[in-house]
Amino acid sequence: MRYEGVCIEGFGYALPPRVVSSDELEEWLAPLYMRLGLCRGRLELMSGIRQRRFWNEGFLPSQAAALAGEDALKKTRLDRRDVQCLINCSVSRDFVEPATSTAVHRLLGLEDYALNFDISNACLGMSTAIQVLANMVELGQIRCGMAVCGENAGPLVANTVARLNDDKSITRKALKGQFASLTIGSCAAAAIVTSREASRSQHRLLAAAGYSDTASNSLCQGDTRGGGMTDDSAPAMETDSQELLHRGVAAAQRMWERFKQESGWNEQTPDLVCTHQVGKAHSALLFETLGIDAEKDCRTFPELGNCGSASWPVTCALAEENGRLKKGDRLAVLAIGSGINCDGLALQW
Repeated sequence: MRYEGVCIEGFGYALPPRVVSSDELEEWLAPLYMRLGLCRGRLELMSGIRQRRFWNEGFLPSQAAALAGEDALKKTRLDRRDVQCLINCSVSRDFVEPATSTAVHRLLGLEDYALNFDISNACLGMSTAIQVLANMVELGQIRCGMAVCGENAGPLVANTVARLNDDKSITRKALKGQFASLTIGSCAAAAIVTSREASRSQHRLLAAAGYSDTASNSLCQGDTRGGGMTDDSAPAMETDSQELLHRGVAAAQRMWERFKQESGWNEQTPDLVCTHQVGKAHSALLFETLGIDAEKDCRTFPELGNCGSASWPVTCALAEENGRLKKGDRLAVLAIGSGINCDGLALQW
């Protein structure tokens, strides 16, 4: 898909106040580590994640998403009355019904005529929503839309720790299926999509490409009792991390070939690459396989962990904030999500 009249006006984000180091998380797992004879430090050593963040108790995904939306409005200096469509696309939801977007819409004080709905696509929720909004802009249906996500990892990590400590049948082999759940962090992000005529920034969305390997949709599956992602839910996730790593990167390689055709770019074109943040093994294999210079990789996983759908947009927001993403840069966004789905976005910043 190529775009002629679409801009990403800007990103917003919100970081949770609670910081939990990998060392502290392993302290929580002391009963398991003692029973299995595990050495402390393995979590950071294997993942490259030093810390992650969690929201305070009782904080809802919609509240997190609204904070990111407010940040995006402030940074872009857009009037909230201009937002004609709001899409909430985080893995974390307040509830199954109604759409969590209704809560975000209310908190942001958007106009009654602004469409709002949820999109679910695991860690690709934001890239999917941006493409939906871009298509609406290109068709002339809207001039301005916002995609938001508020990921709340606290309940998943807490429930995982409790199960691992309580279940005496857990072996070292069985622990591998829970490792990914211990790398998850909380975060919120927002992106505002506009027409070129309505854009002040002129950060253009040039092209998008995708690829799916749904035969591998069993490699990472999560569920939750209660339907949301709140303190009262009991989410669990089972992940074959090693197989998902290799199949995910293989799918990304196929997506990358389509991406180059759609964008006209090659491995040398991007000035900066922002990816879905998983960990050091994933980043190393992805850049090696695609043949892209790893120096172009912008990383946030060491400080934030894997923040689901918020990972790549908050990485873009932080890259611009710290001066690494500059006006005129060619930015490639590469995202892999369980399913397996892969997306690539080409932006002229």
